[in-house]
Amino acid sequence: MNRIALVTGAVGGLGTADCRALAEQGRQVVACDFGIDGDRALAWREERRKEGHEIALYNVDVADFDSCKACVEQIERDLGPVDILVNNAGITRDGSMKKMSREDWTAVIDVDLSGAYNMTRQVFPGMLERQWGRIVNISSINAQKGQFGQANYSAAKAGLHGFTKALAREGARKGVLVNTISPGYIDTSMVRAVPKEILEKIAAEIPVGHLGVPEDIARTVAFLCDDAATYVTGADFSINGGHHMS
Repeated sequence: MNRIALVTGAVGGLGTADCRALAEQGRQVVACDFGIDGDRALAWREERRKEGHEIALYNVDVADFDSCKACVEQIERDLGPVDILVNNAGITRDGSMKKMSREDWTAVIDVDLSGAYNMTRQVFPGMLERQWGRIVNISSINAQKGQFGQANYSAAKAGLHGFTKALAREGARKGVLVNTISPGYIDTSMVRAVPKEILEKIAAEIPVGHLGVPEDIARTVAFLCDDAATYVTGADFSINGGHHMS
């Protein structure tokens, strides 16, 4: 069955890999991101076409409930109901607690945590009605171990797994399975923004000896969204090269 899979934060490194993996799985992939239009949107879609994937692209602000509602309603009019949701959108606004502004706290919570609610609320009832659904929430290693200067990010990403477990309870008997993935340090533009000397120290602490790549996460997304993955829900998958073991 050609199920529709919606990925948020889709044009970044992780999001693009997720879109590619789900397309290769045979899903009809819908990419959603913020401020993606015009030449940038055309370039991203053309890159996917060259890879053999026709992926629809919609603009959405996951921090805005009404934007999420309008986006999903448009997708359902254009293509049909959403059966797979990957809540991948996320931002950082780092700073120690004594310097962290209310605006930086709120921005991260609104996108990284409330954004998952805003999107999930639009598709979860339909999944329950159809008695099939897959939701994957992208958390972080720093939700598990904490990180200096990331009280906002660590809190939001830890909240995602609590959100996952509660939804997993609600959806399990209706065939709606909900899981979390907690990536470690993956070679994306967000991680490459970390100063080189700090990134080198981080890489040296990872038991496998190197950063991950987006495909490491995307393969797990595809597994969790597979029709055959019927007995995994409420779980958190740590993909971090052994950097944090719990």
